[in-house]
Amino acid sequence: MEIDGNVLAAKSLVRFGVQHMFGVVGIPVTSLANRAVSLGVRFIAFHNEQSAGYAASAYGYLTGRPGVFLTVSGPGCVHGLAGLSNASVNTWPTVMISGSCDQNDVGRGDFQELNQIEATKPFTKLSVKASHISEIPARVAQVLDWAQSARPGGCYLDLPTDVLHQKISESEAEKLLSEAENNRSISNPKPEPPLFNSKIEQAVSLLRHAERPLIVFGKGAAYARAEHVLTKLVNSTGIPFLPTPMGKGILPDNHELAATAARSLAIGKCDVALVVGARLNWLLHFGEPPKWSKDVKFILVDVSEEEIELRKPHLGLIGDAKHVIEVLNKEIKDDPFCLGSTHPWVEAISNKAKDNVAKMEVQLKKDVVPFNFLTPMRIIRDAIAGLGSPAPIVVSEGANTMDVGRSVLVQTEPRTRLDAGTWGTMGVGLGYCIAAAVAEPGRLVVAVEGDSGFGFSAMEVETLVRYQLPVVVIVFNNGGVYGGDRRHPEEIDGPHKDDPAPTDFVPNAGYHALIEAFGGKGYLVGTPDELKSALSESFSARKPAVVNVVIDPYAGSESGRMQHKN
Repeated sequence: MEIDGNVLAAKSLVRFGVQHMFGVVGIPVTSLANRAVSLGVRFIAFHNEQSAGYAASAYGYLTGRPGVFLTVSGPGCVHGLAGLSNASVNTWPTVMISGSCDQNDVGRGDFQELNQIEATKPFTKLSVKASHISEIPARVAQVLDWAQSARPGGCYLDLPTDVLHQKISESEAEKLLSEAENNRSISNPKPEPPLFNSKIEQAVSLLRHAERPLIVFGKGAAYARAEHVLTKLVNSTGIPFLPTPMGKGILPDNHELAATAARSLAIGKCDVALVVGARLNWLLHFGEPPKWSKDVKFILVDVSEEEIELRKPHLGLIGDAKHVIEVLNKEIKDDPFCLGSTHPWVEAISNKAKDNVAKMEVQLKKDVVPFNFLTPMRIIRDAIAGLGSPAPIVVSEGANTMDVGRSVLVQTEPRTRLDAGTWGTMGVGLGYCIAAAVAEPGRLVVAVEGDSGFGFSAMEVETLVRYQLPVVVIVFNNGGVYGGDRRHPEEIDGPHKDDPAPTDFVPNAGYHALIEAFGGKGYLVGTPDELKSALSESFSARKPAVVNVVIDPYAGSESGRMQHKN
């Protein structure tokens, strides 16, 4: 018996632990997808490679295993670069596999011809090609290993048409699979350097003697499954903590030491900041004044030595977040310290947070109709809280919708918030929803999306219905990007001044009707009672649904909280 490259690629994926694959099939990879399914891989077929790539990247984050997605050659590969690059910027383990043109026809203008290795290199840790069928197992193992080793990221595997059509005997295929499995460790990059006791002691000393210490953690800590060791660190030392947006839930947002509602005070006044699994990039104001004190001492915990060298913290601890915090906890255990609830710094953070929460609650209690952003967000928050544990995974994208949701929605469990992330990527919503539903089948998935963000991937509601995934998509419909026409009078001029504004959509669009076209459930809501009823029904049903929430087109602001950039 002989098998071709499609079968060998499928066997390789299964042998090396791939359970799910996302993608768009076509020439030359349809057979590969079918063979993978027949061998036990669940293939989730999308309408667009961008969304499939976003799904794979989120799957990698949620599971800790490389998310794999499949594309056709040429344009399909280019579309997939969105997901691949998003994975690399967010440092999530992801592998894109693309078919490519016949190697004998390269340079002759073959069907969908593209040098896909060069096209993908700027966005990957590793881009490789299987130039012969015999190379497939080793190449599959290589990209899977590289994607999740050291600092995770995107990898690319190129499978030319002629290689997929080549054949070898089953016995030879088994030999190649065994060899690749035995040699997997060789493909891994160098291991991370060991932690030195002197640096651990120095870190503990800095925290112990700080007057205003702060622990900051991000999605890197969530990816490392560091929630238990961070909880132990916070509870034992009494140090306030601040999560980045996707770090929310590592410790509950309602924890007594949470500084989220006192963020400006916390980062502006702290004198020592232990930063775990978060980069000092734009999300943390680069760790620089005026947001941070010019005298703050950063202890930066990161899996990447290059990141430590780039940021030049007071002290860098290179390693997996969970492991590093475990070592810190052991060092502290031998000589414990705790700030206590009456410590001036803890009291200042607590009082400021309570004051800000109280002010926000005054606004949230109001039932404003036509809806602003706060009223429906409060209703959504309360509906999610009513579900208890396991908490739903919340997917959030948009400008005002994401900004308001970050402040109002409460995360109590790790890895239950997915948003635009490090790159501020719009269009991730439906891909992330599908990944979350596949990776965490025991959880409901709730997307809270602006209508602009929803529009990037709205056709994937058909995918939700096709696979009957437990996803409820809530669309904040304010009629455009940021809302209604906000142009100044002097901007409304020229020969096309009667066209809709560049930010405008069709007003009162029936987004709920889109999912109904495919057999899902749609809701159109404009009052608190209508929204409460829609959420109660859709959350209980755990079936694909779209809730179209009509918002005042002039609620919110242009560019959300990023107005200074626009």
